[in-house]
Amino acid sequence: MTNKGSYNLSMSSTTPKTEAAATTPTPLKLRTGPDMRVTVAGVELASPVIAASGTFGYGVEFEEIVTIAKIGAFVTKGLSREPMAGNPTPRIVETSSGMLNAIGLQNMGVKAFVAEKMPRLRQIPGAVVIANVFGFTIDDCLEVIRVLNDAPGIAMYELNASCPNTSHGGMVFGTDQHLLAELVSKCERASLRPLIVKLSPNVTSIAKMAKSAEDAGASGLSLVNTFLSMAIDVETRRPRIANVTAGLSGPAIKPIAVRMVYEVANAVKIPILGMGGILRAEDAVEFMLAGATAVQVGTASYADPRAVENIANGLRRWCATHEVAQASSLTRGLQL
Repeated sequence: MTNKGSYNLSMSSTTPKTEAAATTPTPLKLRTGPDMRVTVAGVELASPVIAASGTFGYGVEFEEIVTIAKIGAFVTKGLSREPMAGNPTPRIVETSSGMLNAIGLQNMGVKAFVAEKMPRLRQIPGAVVIANVFGFTIDDCLEVIRVLNDAPGIAMYELNASCPNTSHGGMVFGTDQHLLAELVSKCERASLRPLIVKLSPNVTSIAKMAKSAEDAGASGLSLVNTFLSMAIDVETRRPRIANVTAGLSGPAIKPIAVRMVYEVANAVKIPILGMGGILRAEDAVEFMLAGATAVQVGTASYADPRAVENIANGLRRWCATHEVAQASSLTRGLQL
């Protein structure tokens, strides 16, 4: 097994200083602006701002819209063992300050992704690819990881621990500490790359679930996933989503997500990727102060396809305006 913490896929590695530059007293932040680099599980990112899974396609769909090198990374759509058609429509509904979705993890399957998408992704300058992995059983997840292990150009895996486990009567990995630990432990052993675990917020104690994932070998954590919700059409008296229930995302969940990041940051030592309703640079700062090393932008991309890059640029300006020389210094910077 390779060293999972040895990857450096950023295109913005530091150029060696010349002798003249070394003697110049001008501070780094005045010469070149804030240093936006952060490191997650041994992988250096050019920015703390990442495009979240499910909202950025497979990455190639956005290469003419977003300057990939200006964002930290992007997470692919969830990849399963076999192709999946997803849930019937309607499966997206706008809500006050957010949206409901029950896409059903529609995707082309891991083998098609490796064969059809990865060759192009490897050619995009500065692209840092995080492959989202999911399955209905542990064996499903392991098979996806085995296929991805043979594909060059992937920086990390994000393990979606919120999928039904049909081998255990429909239980959800992310809400059962023992199942979560078993899933993470087996996937970590099978993985040749850092394993980030995406946690469900639909639990009594997010901190306990996070500690279980850390103890089982997770290299980092993504939180939070969507909140189980529902909407009803009062005229027809029928659910607005064909699946009846769906996941709530967007600005409506941000205060809860920030609180969960804060709680987890006080329970684990591994990096946290915070998400939930990030629309602007200040939202990203808030998550980082609560304990996140980096953040993921999801729902905002539906309203503005360039949201991830705009927020990354906005965060750089915010750091410059507030004389923050290194973006990484914001992490766990909350003052009580």
